[in-house]
Amino acid sequence: MLPLSPFTTKVMADKNRSVCLPNSDDPFGKLPDHLLVEIFNRVPIIDWGVVSCVSRQWAHLFQEECLWHAALIRSFPLLSQAKRWPGPIPQGSSKRRYAALYVSKHLFSLDGEMDELVGHTYLYLKDQLEITKMPCSSGILHGTIIDQFIACGMSKEKAHDLASKIWLAVIENLEESEKTFLLLKRLALEGDAFLPFPYSRSYEVLWKVFEKLFTDFRDCFSRMEEYYDVLGCAKQKFQPIPPTWLGY
Repeated sequence: MLPLSPFTTKVMADKNRSVCLPNSDDPFGKLPDHLLVEIFNRVPIIDWGVVSCVSRQWAHLFQEECLWHAALIRSFPLLSQAKRWPGPIPQGSSKRRYAALYVSKHLFSLDGEMDELVGHTYLYLKDQLEITKMPCSSGILHGTIIDQFIACGMSKEKAHDLASKIWLAVIENLEESEKTFLLLKRLALEGDAFLPFPYSRSYEVLWKVFEKLFTDFRDCFSRMEEYYDVLGCAKQKFQPIPPTWLGY
């Protein structure tokens, strides 16, 4: 677990000491929301999850648009008023925009108005694969991403390259769980439909799916027949396959 900032440690200690005191004796409980917003925006965002658990008032504030809008302006002042773009992937709330800009800057090393779209696309794909009970086929998701980029004026080559990078980043950061194993297995066994460039699935993305299955999730195969079905599919797509994929 990462260490808490000094402010967060002090707040938690003060709250623990005053838990039995009436609200009138709680200095933090007297502060209006607009002052709390100013304070919280000076606390490292990595501590926000802990701070939001201090009280119901704070938990509610961390769900409000005003706090995230202030954080957006403070952290990304040049992009806080970015124009909306055409296509199926919207900007969403200030919290969503903050997350998208953070992803663009720290995961893809991008920093610009158009690059915010890359962060939103990453979040969109991750949501579809992780949260949705039965996500669409990879071909439909990939096509949505490509159409979004092209609608914003990108070339087919750049759209395909960015979509592949986003797929690779999402697959690499999926939660290690049985649901992810089933998802990767489904992606691996999907039939290849003939689609023109840039709607064809990337070779690198397909490779990453099988690599995750046969390394990080190898122990999740409950039956040898299931393992050999996926391995046979890998042999049809890649020749030769690496020896690290063998050894059920």
